[in-house]
Parts: sequence; structure tokens; C-alpha cells
Amino acid sequence: MLTPKTFLYETSATGVATITLNRPERLNALTFSVYRELTDTFAALRTATDVRVVVITGSGRAFCSGGDVHDIIGELFKCDMEGLLEFTRMTCELVANIRALRKPVIASLNGTTAGAGACIALASDIRIAAVDAKIAFLFVKVGLSGADMGAAYLLPRVVGLAKATELLYTGDFISAQEAERIGLYNRVVSAEQLAATTAEFAERLARGPAFAIGKTKELLDREAHMNLEAALECEAQAQAICMLHPDYREAYDAFVEKRTPKFEKGKGVKGKGE
Repeated sequence: MLTPKTFLYETSATGVATITLNRPERLNALTFSVYRELTDTFAALRTATDVRVVVITGSGRAFCSGGDVHDIIGELFKCDMEGLLEFTRMTCELVANIRALRKPVIASLNGTTAGAGACIALASDIRIAAVDAKIAFLFVKVGLSGADMGAAYLLPRVVGLAKATELLYTGDFISAQEAERIGLYNRVVSAEQLAATTAEFAERLARGPAFAIGKTKELLDREAHMNLEAALECEAQAQAICMLHPDYREAYDAFVEKRTPKFEKGKGVKGKGE
């Protein structure tokens, strides 16, 4: 059981882990400690057999406003190049750990989502947002590159190069409705519906075949670097591996018997293409 100290963490009986950023008085701004513990938590979740889906959200009126102005930004002026690189590599490690986790990660955006908070949301697999959850990759607003925490890599793949360029060049906030229109948000709901909508989606994924969903996430990432021929071979191998997993047989048996399948929680079969 994970017991982080800098944010709230709980798991449901169905395998949904919920991370809640909990500095509402500072719009859930990140500190060095929160960054480090988030990074380590996503690494630890790889082997957490009781977790099938991860939800990350915020308390109060923000999801996450980015790095804390005093606790991070002010302190960074004291660092030399080596110290600055140590910090920026840690922030990138957080994104890498979210993407490397072969379990669905849902960002439940309850309010303002900015800077590093926007990058955490972007690194997640699904983004469900409250109607007032505006978002900005505002790094250029403070004299930093818009290419931060994987934004220049991930954002064009989500919204297209033209829109990503605009968002990263200007650092401007866009509304939840605009974010949904360009494909950055998967769903936009009222603030009152956010928790229920997120829970419903998370539970649906938690009931699904964890091994197959994890393999799908893996290939979505890996195939971004492949040509079509390589991608097709990779998918052929992955599908053959999934056919050796008990979930494949269970889905067939459940269909024949006209019942709901009961998928396994284990890691499953490893083989060529893993």
C-alpha cells in the first residue's frame, strides 16, 4: 500500500487508485517534494497489483497551477546549471513515469490547469474536465521554452502541430469547450458531474482486460516512432501475445455463455514483442 505524504492517495476495491493534489490554498502548486513523490509514486504503481486504473485530480478550485512561485521558481535562482538540470530532468522523469505505466491514467480536471499541471494532464491517457477547467501551457509567459516536460512532443500528437504551436508560442489559456473541440479534453461536464463521470469511466476501464489495455497503451507510445510496416508487425506480435493470455479465453467463454467476462488482474503472458 502506497502512503505518500505530500498528496492524498486512496484505492478502491475495484482497483482504481486516486491521487488528489492537496494544496488548495495555493491552487495545488507543485513543490520539490510533491514533484519527487509524484514521480516515485507513478514508478511504484507499475508493480502495484491492487491497482488497475489511476485517477489524478486536485482539491479546491484548481487541478494544478504548475510550480509554486516561491517554493520552486524563487529557489531555482539559487541553482547553478547542474542544479537546474537536476530539477528539469526530474520533472521530465514524472512525465516519463506516467507514460511508462501500463495502466490507464485519467486526469480529472476540476479547475485551473496550467504549466506543469497542463503537462501532467497531457501525459495522462484520458482527460475529463469540469466546464470551468481552463488550461494553459504558460511557460513562455515567464520566459521559458514552451517545450517543457514533453509538451513539444506530446501536444502535437494530441491536437496537431498547428494548434500545438499556437498554444506553446503564446502560453494563453483556452476554455474547456475549446480544449474539447481540438481534442485535448476527452469530455467536458459540469463541476457537479465531474467526480461521478470520472468514477464511471475509471470503473469501466478497471473492469476491462488489464493486460490488453496495458498492451494497447504500450503500442500507442511505441508506434509513434515506427513506419507502417514496423507498426503492423509490432501489432501482429502484440495480438498473438494477447491470444495467449487467459483474458482472451475468458472473453470467448463469457460470450458463448451469455455472461459478463471476469478478467484477471495478473501481468499475464510474456513473449516475443514484450
